[in-house]
Amino acid sequence: MELLGSMISSTNELEFSKEEIKSEISKLTSLTRTEESGSKEKNIICLNEKNGYQDTVYIKAANIFQGIRIEKAPDKVLIRYGSEPVLSLPDFEDEKSQRLSYELAFSALKYQDILENILIDSCFYPNVSIPDDLTSLVVVMLYDFQDRKFQSRLISNEEQSISEVQEVENLLNSFKTKLAAALARCRIKHDALSIYHILPETVRKQEQRASTLPLYAWINTCKISPEVVCDDLKKEGYTKVKSAFDFECKSFCMDQHCSDVLIFPSHLKSELLDTQLCTNYKLLFQDKSRSLAVHSVKTLLNMDDDILLVNMGSWYTVAHMSTLTNQSTSKIYVCGVKSEARESELKDLFTNMGCKNIELLHENFTDIEAKDQRLQKVKVILLLPRCSGLGVSNPIEFILNENEDAELLKDHSQGSIAKDKLNVLAEQQYEQLKHAMQFNKAQAIVYCTCSVYPEENEVVVKKALELGVEGNNKVQPYRLSPPVLPLCSVKEIRSSIDKFFKVEPSEITNGCFLAVLTRERDPSETVSVKDVLARAAAKGLLDGIELAKTSKREKKKKKSKTTLAKTSINDSMSTQIKIAEFLNRELRPHVNRSETLTAKACPPQKNTNQTSTPQKKTGKMPPYALMPTFMKNMPSTSKVSERQMSTIRPRPEDKMIALKPVEIVLPPVMMSYSGSPANKNQIPAHFYYHWIGGKTGALLAPSTSKKLEKPKENLPSSAVRHPQPWL
Repeated sequence: MELLGSMISSTNELEFSKEEIKSEISKLTSLTRTEESGSKEKNIICLNEKNGYQDTVYIKAANIFQGIRIEKAPDKVLIRYGSEPVLSLPDFEDEKSQRLSYELAFSALKYQDILENILIDSCFYPNVSIPDDLTSLVVVMLYDFQDRKFQSRLISNEEQSISEVQEVENLLNSFKTKLAAALARCRIKHDALSIYHILPETVRKQEQRASTLPLYAWINTCKISPEVVCDDLKKEGYTKVKSAFDFECKSFCMDQHCSDVLIFPSHLKSELLDTQLCTNYKLLFQDKSRSLAVHSVKTLLNMDDDILLVNMGSWYTVAHMSTLTNQSTSKIYVCGVKSEARESELKDLFTNMGCKNIELLHENFTDIEAKDQRLQKVKVILLLPRCSGLGVSNPIEFILNENEDAELLKDHSQGSIAKDKLNVLAEQQYEQLKHAMQFNKAQAIVYCTCSVYPEENEVVVKKALELGVEGNNKVQPYRLSPPVLPLCSVKEIRSSIDKFFKVEPSEITNGCFLAVLTRERDPSETVSVKDVLARAAAKGLLDGIELAKTSKREKKKKKSKTTLAKTSINDSMSTQIKIAEFLNRELRPHVNRSETLTAKACPPQKNTNQTSTPQKKTGKMPPYALMPTFMKNMPSTSKVSERQMSTIRPRPEDKMIALKPVEIVLPPVMMSYSGSPANKNQIPAHFYYHWIGGKTGALLAPSTSKKLEKPKENLPSSAVRHPQPWL
């Protein structure tokens, strides 16, 4: 009688808990997500009621779970698992079934302890005699069974049934009431509304972020421009908004850091995958961290530099890097493609995407010697080491898109990583970074992870920098440089700790860590203006300025003596000053502070005639000597100033003459005047100001009159006119 009373009480508790759960689920599915921007309410897409999966999905999910399940100590083992897969099946038919299988396995992994306790508490084990190899299938199907509120699965007539799945499903149905009662007792024991609330807080926060995380897609500029993509999306009914916080049902926005990356609401993925933009490799979905990495590499490249990509992960990253480079002059080398079948498959994909400068290497990165002849033009190394990935909110998408190991799910299911495993990963990352620093020809290394642990990020980078290049004192040392992205604000760079760029996991983006190591350039090496300006353009310093002008156009322009269109002088001057500062920094990285101050206080010891003639290569080159033509021939505000600039005499190179401001007062023109004497007094005297140096300085004035020099100590700064203000 006591047992019967206990069962009736448990049944009543079950009915009550089921009503509570139904009520809470209905509330959750109808929730509206409120974002900070303007306190506007956003509708969240409600999931359809689950009716179960196909038999093949259960089998594949059980096999995945078997490989990633958490193994317990012998004294804590509740049920026994087999060591072999449940059933060998062919590869996944499509991406959808693959994703469903991984999601089901990951869910069973997160609730492994709870599901095992339910099986024991309900007396399913050991009363049911079942092979150990089917235990993984039992756990996976039990999770789906309780997720469907213990309702029967709807089976399609066209679906091919699998005997193992049918056997387990019949056993679970026979224990339906006992399993439901055990679930209710587990919930009451933990005082939780549902088993979801029993999970660790870190895991629950990760799931919440994953439910709101938008989709990031980069544009293949080898096939289409961003403007055309936006126009095509608008024709399909999509609305362009300012940010991800303004998303509506069918909208998109541009990313704030990468100019070729678009952001979409997560529920639009299946719809977008069917569009021609995705099927024709014009729009590709990938995590933003990889786009940040390749854009950081782009800002470090000269015109014909090669790139070495370590730990390819997804072929998306390689293709994206290719679209950002000059495919006729630069090559991208990828390590670790050992399978010939995989190599052939990747080459076909890259060809279809329009990527022509990718070279696949069979060796692992650590097995490649730094003096390898194939890699002598490699100037930038992109290192994407294997990491814990706990900065990623949706690990399933990350694993499938980046071809990562499913072992990552084990750490994500617990919300943390074991200390010994973290040390192993950190040591592997350090070895790869240290090996990258051995390549003498390389000038920069970009190190990127999706980890939130300093042991995999700052600690690894600082340790490698402290050690330096072992046994090689001839090469320049590496130093930390803040990552520069075209659309990245100065505030974001300055706020980065120790010059590291970090993105914390949030509702709109995954976590990311980015470090850029640059090597000081050898003073004996000369850098062409073409390369420096290419890097300046990649950093967004030359927006709206035409860099390349052919000599024919310049000659034609000089012959026709046409004047440039008048633009804002202040804007032009500020832009030129910015470029000049960039050139001085890039072309003279080893100038000490005293030399810099001297260069600012005094004019360079250089003949001004050299502004129109090319310089020969010398060991040490003044920064203004490599300035492009459009910076040296600045448009003046009047014809008089142009005449003054053109008639300045060159000074001897062995003299350094300090400039002093003087005032040149032109006397009234003496000419016959038939008017009244009173009007003669109204003829003004004209003042021209110019910089002169000592007695040898050349003074310029209009050719129609003579000049009278009167030095003046207190000259207003606004009256000073410098012939080359950008120097």
